[in-house]
Amino acid sequence: MLFSNMKWIETRTLDTIRKGEIISLWNREYPSKLALADMAAFDTYLESLGDKHHLLLTDETGKLMGWLVCFIRDNKRWFAMILNSLAQGKGLGSALLDRAKLHYKELNGWVIDAGTEPKQNGEYYKSPIEFYQKNGFEVRPEVRLTKNTITGVLVRWGR
Repeated sequence: MLFSNMKWIETRTLDTIRKGEIISLWNREYPSKLALADMAAFDTYLESLGDKHHLLLTDETGKLMGWLVCFIRDNKRWFAMILNSLAQGKGLGSALLDRAKLHYKELNGWVIDAGTEPKQNGEYYKSPIEFYQKNGFEVRPEVRLTKNTITGVLVRWGR
């Protein structure tokens, strides 16, 4: 698969087609315990986020390869990001983060720090902690979140 003709899309809203692509990517790449049941579940998630800014990365055919959303929660700027496993290790995730860093002075996120959770395809989810460290994020192991028995750690970037 070629990644030389990637297209960047920045938007505040998502249409139904893009939402479906994100749900598919989410359910394929995140641990199965975090799977979204349907469009309504994703809409509920999105509605809980304030001041959303979406960054989409598509390949030369228009297929969604990555999604990053920045949002406000508890008066802080947070983000969530998913990258197609076929695009990982090629600098595209770093490029998504770099685009977000251009817009904001801080980014906070929850990251699964263990590789013990299976994805829907049976493979184990690979923790992206090292990726975030390489991209200048501070890992705060003392600040944890548990959702559906999966534990995540806070990562924070700021200038």
